[in-house]
Amino acid sequence: MNAPLRKVAISVLVLFTLLIVNVNIIQVVRADSLRENPRNTRVLTEEYDRERGAIVVAGNEIASSSETTDALTYLRQYANGPLYAPVTGYYSVLFGKRGLEDAENSVLAGTDPRLALRRLGDVFTGRDPSGGNVELTVDPATQQAAMDGLAGVTGAVVALDPSSGAVLALASTPTYDPNQLSSHDPDAMRAYSDSITPADGSGDADPTVNQATSERYPAGSIFKVVVSAAALASGDYTPETVIPAPQDYVLPGTSTDLENFGGEACSPSGEQPLIDALTISCNTAFAQLGIDLGEDAVREMAEGFGIDGEPFDMPLPVESSTLGDIESDAALGQTSIGQRDVALTPLQAAMIASAVANDGSLMKPYLVDSIQAPDLTVIDQTDPEEMSQPFSSDVAGQLTEMMTSVVQSSNGTGRRARIDGVTVAGKTGTAENAGPDHNWFIGFAPAEDPKIAVAVFIKNGGGTGGDTSAPIAKAVMQAYLDGTGAGG
Repeated sequence: MNAPLRKVAISVLVLFTLLIVNVNIIQVVRADSLRENPRNTRVLTEEYDRERGAIVVAGNEIASSSETTDALTYLRQYANGPLYAPVTGYYSVLFGKRGLEDAENSVLAGTDPRLALRRLGDVFTGRDPSGGNVELTVDPATQQAAMDGLAGVTGAVVALDPSSGAVLALASTPTYDPNQLSSHDPDAMRAYSDSITPADGSGDADPTVNQATSERYPAGSIFKVVVSAAALASGDYTPETVIPAPQDYVLPGTSTDLENFGGEACSPSGEQPLIDALTISCNTAFAQLGIDLGEDAVREMAEGFGIDGEPFDMPLPVESSTLGDIESDAALGQTSIGQRDVALTPLQAAMIASAVANDGSLMKPYLVDSIQAPDLTVIDQTDPEEMSQPFSSDVAGQLTEMMTSVVQSSNGTGRRARIDGVTVAGKTGTAENAGPDHNWFIGFAPAEDPKIAVAVFIKNGGGTGGDTSAPIAKAVMQAYLDGTGAGG
């Protein structure tokens, strides 16, 4: 073989080798990532030939599939779509998957290993393959109250069973109708998507983004619960310990004058018991308290609550909340009132209340109660799991006393969360930012035997958390307690 032919042959051989290597990379190495890529509509199209499992709340299907006569065999439908959209997400041949439709796709599509025996049986019996069902922990009345409370605002509500971590409500607004994104009409789907997508630079929230789990916001005064926990856990403080509470407090090493809300004085004497400082949410008292405790104590307690932890799934992915860098005592003072770089998801805020309510034991939040085979046989059940125990039950009892004062005392900032016949514990928060203030409330009830812990967040609500978020929390807790018979 002469030299030119040899070079051509080698070149062809190299090209075939590269082609074979590329095919193997695509079919083997990248197979899973390509299969899960939301832009890969071929996998979705194939899945439409199989009846997808249902998402179930309190025995009712809130997401189900119905047979059609068009090219796609099954149509995904959502009962009370906007009510449960923050939970279900959508399943769309055009836009892919979001929410539980994505997080539990392998179960719903019938490809999960736990359904392997069922798939094998389908082969031998000739049954049409179908997906498994996902039974949720959500309480319908509590979810409805949460979404009703958020009507017309951008915000989130999370309600937890503090003893187990079960999610009782997961609300996010603005909401949307997943039916409009899961139809079989591409033009209609695109038109609806365009109608709910915020204009660039508008600052409006994307309805398909879950405010409860995917967004973080300045915490404001709800972070004072964390600082209170650090103080009580140190053994040097009780709720009755008198601490400095000046009208103004110049942050160490600066000329920055930190004030209380509205420039008010917390106490005529310039000092007050710790419980009173939390009751009226005294900024100067908590800024100085955090500095006296030191960064290590504040940071350790925050991490005990899950702040600055790794992101986790429940099974929806949850962004990690952050404390931020604290490079000086001045920064620590601002951090101690929930400003500066403190940023929490509403779910994290609910976890703070839940840990106090559960004697200092923080349970991992979970949204899926059980996984069912197509014949409704339970093939997996979620077992509650403790994430951490940031403080003792004695400290939890003291915090409960202090948070109860926030709601039940005549001068407490959380008075609008009161429920007739029920003792409510809570903490308000008003977080400064570039626009109108954000509003928070976290709490639980009944304080002496907690059944529900809740966090309410309103973005740029203006006013205070006591005015805007506390009444929503009241309605959410009331709805759940009425349904369980624990409402007094």
